[in-house]
Amino acid sequence: MTHQPVVRNNQRNDMTKIKVAQFGLGPIGIETLKLAATKPWVEIVGGIDIDPAKVGKMLSEITGDNSIRNAHVHRSLEELIARAKPDLVFHTSVSRLKEAYVQIEPIVRAGISVVSSCEELLFPQLREPELAVKLDKACKDGGARALGTGVNPGFVMDVLPVCLTGVCRNVKAIHIQRVVNASTRRGPLQKKIGSGLPPAEFERLFAEGKAGHAGLKDSAALIAHSLSWKLNELHETCKAVVASHDIRTRHVEVKRGQTCGLHQVVVGKVNDEVRLTLDLKMYLDAQNPYDACQIDGEPSLNMMLNGGVAGDAATVAALVNAAPRVLKAQPGLLLMTDIAVPSYM
Repeated sequence: MTHQPVVRNNQRNDMTKIKVAQFGLGPIGIETLKLAATKPWVEIVGGIDIDPAKVGKMLSEITGDNSIRNAHVHRSLEELIARAKPDLVFHTSVSRLKEAYVQIEPIVRAGISVVSSCEELLFPQLREPELAVKLDKACKDGGARALGTGVNPGFVMDVLPVCLTGVCRNVKAIHIQRVVNASTRRGPLQKKIGSGLPPAEFERLFAEGKAGHAGLKDSAALIAHSLSWKLNELHETCKAVVASHDIRTRHVEVKRGQTCGLHQVVVGKVNDEVRLTLDLKMYLDAQNPYDACQIDGEPSLNMMLNGGVAGDAATVAALVNAAPRVLKAQPGLLLMTDIAVPSYM
């Protein structure tokens, strides 16, 4: 079994250095590297990307962070390992598990653990149970771990509500709402939510699995799994949010009447009774963003985070903070509820 660095006594200043690499050097990947570079327990050894304009360059040039020295961008895992084998890879390239599996499986089989922002990796048993079994076996064969995490999915609409239930004697239902001002988010997300498309076109693309927010059903499935609820129905709908005025951001232009975002809802039923609702509004120029959760139980709880959790910056933090906990876990395909409670590291 491949030796992995461990955290001793859970103290940030008492850690073995973790050698890390970055798979995917888009906006999230770059910011993940920059945050990781600030951690005294991280040693960055390289990156992987298929973009010819990035391959061969120093990571300091790609990120603009001169503290990341002597680490290059490689075109493949094999090239990276030949130069320096990491203990863990941050994976931030795709949202769908089928695509992520092809990228992650060789990494874990080589004995390298993975923390990924792939939304469908949050609870892979939902959409791709056979791939989940295969990936779990590859992890165990290589002595590695794989985890899907982030902010949404990965925290505000799943892990945080599950944590809240820890003080409940019983839970009848959980209702979660999230409103996100997408104007403050990265370009790829603004396009993914349909900005600038005719509303009917966006809703058609969502129905075909080509647009919208990935991971909402996965969040509901993780909650149900954590509470041992057997869902007999998990239903998802999505409608375009239509711009009431012209909107221009750094990344997109939207005319009045065009799509400026989405309203996506997941409903989960147990014995035909609604036990879970996840209501997500993510659109340009959204006013008064927030994250909220109501737990119908004993005691009943009502949580509100005014302003909400800033998705892009917090996603990067979720990835980096998870790394030491992942390396302490037993080899295998992990859920967020399998590792220690998330916290700043």
